[in-house]
Amino acid sequence: MASLRAAFGASLAAAGTRLQSVGLALPSPALWSAWAAAMEPTPRWLAALRFDNRALRALPVETPPPGPEDVLSTPRPVPGACFSRARPAPLRRPRLVALSGPALSLLGLEASEEAEVEAEAALFFSGNALLPGAEPAAHCYCGHQFGQFAGQLGDGAAMYLGEVCTAAGERWELQLKGAGPTPFSRQADGRKVLRSSIREFLCSEAMFHLGIPTTRAGACVTSESTVIRDVFYDGNPKYEKCTVVLRIAPTFIRFGSFEIFKPPDEYTGRAGPSVGRNDIRVQMLDYVISSFYPEIQAAHTSDSDNIQRNAAFFREVTRRTARMVAEWQCVGFCHGVLNTDNMSIVGLTIDYGPFGFLDRYDPDHVCNASDNAGRYTYSKQPQVCKWNLQKLAEALEPELPLALGEAILAEEFDSEFQRHYLQKMRKKLGLIRVEQEEDGTLVAKLLETMHLTGADFTNTFYMLSSFPTEPSDSAEFITRLTSQCASLEELRLAFRPQMDPRQLSMMLMLAQSNPQLFALIGTQANVTKELERVEQQSRLEQLSPAELQSRNTDHWETWLQKYRARLDKEKEGVGDTAAWQAERMRIMHANNPKYVLRNYIAQNAIEAAENGDFSEASATCSEAARVSLLQ
Repeated sequence: MASLRAAFGASLAAAGTRLQSVGLALPSPALWSAWAAAMEPTPRWLAALRFDNRALRALPVETPPPGPEDVLSTPRPVPGACFSRARPAPLRRPRLVALSGPALSLLGLEASEEAEVEAEAALFFSGNALLPGAEPAAHCYCGHQFGQFAGQLGDGAAMYLGEVCTAAGERWELQLKGAGPTPFSRQADGRKVLRSSIREFLCSEAMFHLGIPTTRAGACVTSESTVIRDVFYDGNPKYEKCTVVLRIAPTFIRFGSFEIFKPPDEYTGRAGPSVGRNDIRVQMLDYVISSFYPEIQAAHTSDSDNIQRNAAFFREVTRRTARMVAEWQCVGFCHGVLNTDNMSIVGLTIDYGPFGFLDRYDPDHVCNASDNAGRYTYSKQPQVCKWNLQKLAEALEPELPLALGEAILAEEFDSEFQRHYLQKMRKKLGLIRVEQEEDGTLVAKLLETMHLTGADFTNTFYMLSSFPTEPSDSAEFITRLTSQCASLEELRLAFRPQMDPRQLSMMLMLAQSNPQLFALIGTQANVTKELERVEQQSRLEQLSPAELQSRNTDHWETWLQKYRARLDKEKEGVGDTAAWQAERMRIMHANNPKYVLRNYIAQNAIEAAENGDFSEASATCSEAARVSLLQ
């Protein structure tokens, strides 16, 4: 059917060219759309989906360039528009990998293992056929990547399908990731492969079940079509299967969507494609606020101008972003590519690439192999999100004066992050009745102890749920706690120096001889961390395994004494100790997952799928719903 549709489209284009050559009129766009729709198969399971594509009505769409259908995907600048028309490229023999029932239920759909349902999902969610009412398009946006403005980026491997309105009154944007080239694909092919698609599918759903704001994944469809990828960037490329993920969210508009108006950057010289088009910026603000922040729109209908409305909008985006990254920090999630084009305008985790969850606690953990400078380490994520919000504030000017945006950012982000982070950490530690000023210090000392002993982030918090309230029962608990800490070899590997000793020596000499130049280079923090690593490595080299065990026990006994003292304060005035303990356990279990999507879990599902067994990917998605949080 897909090849027939493509051939039909090519015939129409050729016929149009012949008509023009003899002075006859082309068929109207409506007639062309009707002909194309007539070629699409009729869905059954998906027949109830009703599209109302408000974004394409509210925001400017590029006028398609003249020529055959494949000209839609020709790489080009797209000035004066937020979307470009696109068309999914057919895949050979699409096959369903997995469905997410909870995600599809947002659309009013019920997942099923029936052959007809799976075949229909493979057909429509691969992009080989279009649902009635779908209007595929690619979104234009820019972005700061690793701190540098990159100019026009856009949906190079994703396509907006449209917006589904449900019986519950909700509106969900559907997107196909990996559906083929668009005007924003640059030199790439617009495809995603099985391994990256399974990772995105599983992590989208795992994050949801962990209670973290996220886009959703409804389906994963692979195929017999292949592309060449160099998996390890080692010069050994291989063929991999093209795969598509159905993504679901209220919107996929992001910070970078507002950067299309950016004038030439002073460092890179790159500019957005729509410089000077403040009229489109106004349209985007009107659309985003009225659609996704209706309470803010309603509160400012009588304003003489929109500055206060836009300020309220930016304030709420700041708060949502702060809460989102606080949630990440509390489960040990590392995003890996926190560019401005990967930041959702509605505060969702978006674009799962080289993500990872912490195993051993390491504040400097980098999950992206291309992040050589460590810009997006686990501990830096909150400040990077704040930096990205600064770029959003700059992108909203003049509709939001920059001074006002910066004042909001300074006022809101750090305080909202700390408030939400401590609130969540108190729940993870079972501190449910009273808040103490020293709670922040208690959490910081816990993380420091985890780092020094090489404790597993997820396992440690989960084990603390069973910490005995009576001191006499502590010995066995400490033994179990220290047994999951890193071995001496693992710690030596974790704290190994990152710099060549000669490079470190040169940097130290520069710091002494020319401190101004040293500060200008901006490596002081890196050198300080490296010195800490060298010192820690030296200590570890002198330890025996027995001495390490003794040291770990001392570290944990010291922190657990502080924790017990804090719990004693928590118990003060409690009438029914058993009820308090039961409620404390309930809250701790609800906030300390036993399982997260560790890399090996995702890798097991990927390897099975690459061998034709999709059951593990489907089972892992189902398990995320069932056991991410054990009550």
